[in-house]
Amino acid sequence: MWHYWPESYMWSYQLVRIIGHSNFGGSNFSECLQAAERITLGDYDSWYTEWTRLGDRVLAQGHEAFDQGNLVTAGAHFLRASNYIRLGEFFLQPDDSRKMDTYQKGIEVFRKGAKLMENPPEIIEVPYEDSYLPGYFCRGPQAEKSPVVVMFGGLDSTAEEIYFALAQILYDRGLGLIAMDGPGQGAALRLNHIASRYDFEKAGSAVADWAENHPAIDSDRMAIMAWSMGGYMAARIAAFEPRFKACGIYSAVYDYNDMWKTRADDHPLANILLHVMGVDSMPEAREKLKNYNLRGVAEKITCPTYVLHGEEDKQANVDQAYRVYNALTCEKVLNIVTPDQTGAAHCQSDNLTQAFPLFDWIQQQLNAKLPKSELVSSK
Repeated sequence: MWHYWPESYMWSYQLVRIIGHSNFGGSNFSECLQAAERITLGDYDSWYTEWTRLGDRVLAQGHEAFDQGNLVTAGAHFLRASNYIRLGEFFLQPDDSRKMDTYQKGIEVFRKGAKLMENPPEIIEVPYEDSYLPGYFCRGPQAEKSPVVVMFGGLDSTAEEIYFALAQILYDRGLGLIAMDGPGQGAALRLNHIASRYDFEKAGSAVADWAENHPAIDSDRMAIMAWSMGGYMAARIAAFEPRFKACGIYSAVYDYNDMWKTRADDHPLANILLHVMGVDSMPEAREKLKNYNLRGVAEKITCPTYVLHGEEDKQANVDQAYRVYNALTCEKVLNIVTPDQTGAAHCQSDNLTQAFPLFDWIQQQLNAKLPKSELVSSK
């Protein structure tokens, strides 16, 4: 992976991550580099200031275009601005007074841009216990019901980020996308105060229940997928929710507790972990993490499962992928992206095209086909 800041993997990774969204309107390469040049490494206020400043500048361009009646341009600016604002919020600690306002502003701007799309994503609220899980449903290209991929994020990603990374890729393969904030994620955590849980299949089943009643979804052709920490969650859902016909583990996690055993209590993500877990101290969080493993769970998965992992993944060691794959007893595929090519970093953020075989595989598992009007003639 390219390190803009050689001294900091985490900051460099977040920059690479958002640059990758430029493929689908979530950023602009030059804008990202310009913001990075102005950031002082290690200064979290500097990180917040420069990304939100860029977001405000692009947002103003969107408002100007909107006032002039140039709605396509306005929408593009709004969507890009929302992603910069999201990144500005990323390193803010849960008790920072700026965090909630920045987060809500990012969602507001994202939805403002989404409204201007030709096929806007549907804002959804999936009933969950005494609350709801928020997310977006992006329809497939078919006029009739379409197969869908239900996608959860990881420790720190949001449903809006999932949209930028996957919506167009799946649409091009005849697939709809249900991008979700599950327990401990995005708006489910920040706005609805729903903490993470080890038995994540409860969230997966809630989404499956909702999807069965949607007129544009073929609920007999649904796949479950999640990335980063979500690699654990997707496997857990697949093991206990038979309505999903395929499982995509997009960066594997066999034992999330093992990953935190080597991290200090003052790790950059430690306070975020506390917030996600709904606890006040690292000892409490570490106690909860003991349940976040796939021992005796991976073996229960019966649907075909694809494991994708980068050999240079510094957040989840590649051994996690081998442990998941070796425990699976279902039909399975293992794809390890090697260091001799880009895409070997966490969740292939440094080259998303390395994840295309996973998406092709899901398309095949769900037998998704584009309508003839969408196919490009070979003549």
